[in-house]
Amino acid sequence: MGKLPIALQLYSVRDAMEQDVYNTLKAVKAMGYDGVEFAGLYGQSPKQLKQWCAELEIIPYSAHVPRPEMIADLPGVIGAYAEIGCRFIAIPWSDQAKDIPGRDGYQNFLEDVRKISAECKKHNIRLLYHNHDFEFEKIDGVYKLDIFYSDTTADEIQTEIDTCWASVGGENPAEFVRKYTQRAPVVHLKDYVGSKCDNMYDLIASNPIKTEAEASEKFEFRPVGCGVQNVLEILKAAEDAGAELVVVEQDNPSMGHTSMECAKISLDNIKKVY
Repeated sequence: MGKLPIALQLYSVRDAMEQDVYNTLKAVKAMGYDGVEFAGLYGQSPKQLKQWCAELEIIPYSAHVPRPEMIADLPGVIGAYAEIGCRFIAIPWSDQAKDIPGRDGYQNFLEDVRKISAECKKHNIRLLYHNHDFEFEKIDGVYKLDIFYSDTTADEIQTEIDTCWASVGGENPAEFVRKYTQRAPVVHLKDYVGSKCDNMYDLIASNPIKTEAEASEKFEFRPVGCGVQNVLEILKAAEDAGAELVVVEQDNPSMGHTSMECAKISLDNIKKVY
């Protein structure tokens, strides 16, 4: 098969998106990315975003959309991303205190997933779930993430395996991607250095930084190819699993670079090996 398309999760460059959506999309295209994964609309209409993507010849493959936002207006929210042209919508995170297996809100989470999936199908959109590392905790020897996927069907929801969080969770990310062959249409390429600590979740509302000391721990997101991940191995695994694209994501810029510089470094590094 040919090389997989490479998209950028626009959350990675959210500071630039907040300032100028059109020119950020233009710059991402100029870097060489094939497409983008949205994380909000930044005040733009779906019609406008569709027009800009078409003009710039950058593909709006997918979007991260919070579950509460979708549940509040399923036809409106999912219809908006369908209008843009997104083929996938990913639930970007779940509340580890209540939504995941073993928690009181898990059945409600499953019900919401099925409601969202049903609406997505009306628009020929596939629903995905984007994991973090806490789903790699186990119940009776089984990962909570695996329990979630066994409690749902591939027709209801598929995977968007975040390979950074899989690695932090203790898994070989390439092998975990292969584990979900034919259920892994989109794979997140994310790199990092350091070890697990509380400040990893400083961007998730339910897991704020607790102390200044925690914020100074060694864990750091890095451009792809600047950390511990075996990038080529993950890309080959994504191909083996039947993925349709990979998405670069970096939660925070690092190494003295801006978010846009990090995005370019990631793609340049990927193209050196792929």
